Amino acid sequence: MTLNIQVLQTSFQLVEDREQDFKQAFYTNLLGDYPEVKPLFAHTKMDEQGDHLFGSLKFVVENLCKSELVEQTLKHLGTRHLKYGVLPHHYRLVGNSLLKTLAGLAGDAWTPEVKEAWVDAYSVITTVMLEGAHYPSEVLKVA
Repeated sequence: MTLNIQVLQTSFQLVEDREQDFKQAFYTNLLGDYPEVKPLFAHTKMDEQGDHLFGSLKFVVENLCKSELVEQTLKHLGTRHLKYGVLPHHYRLVGNSLLKTLAGLAGDAWTPEVKEAWVDAYSVITTVMLEGAHYPSEVLKVA
């Protein structure tokens, strides 16, 4: 799968300066739409978790042309998330929340092309993280 790097980077610029809005909207979406994941965050400092999430997303978007670096980082994240109790089906929930958050913040700039670019990117992210967690390489479709 070829990622649309230009669209991903351009669309991320729409939310990059709205980090606090992104973090708040993302966790509101995730925990509101999928209350079953709340126990995963029971011992989590949510401000720090939001910083990690946004930082990781920004790192991936900024380094899309450095596939080996991104792959190594995502595999490490997948391994780490295993320790937190994250299971393969949780990735779909996070992906849906990510898309909902990006769409909400991007407004009219959230076009079908932008959505497709993010769905493709998140599918790759999920696959690589699951490999890092030693789960089978399966792509979990996000809506």
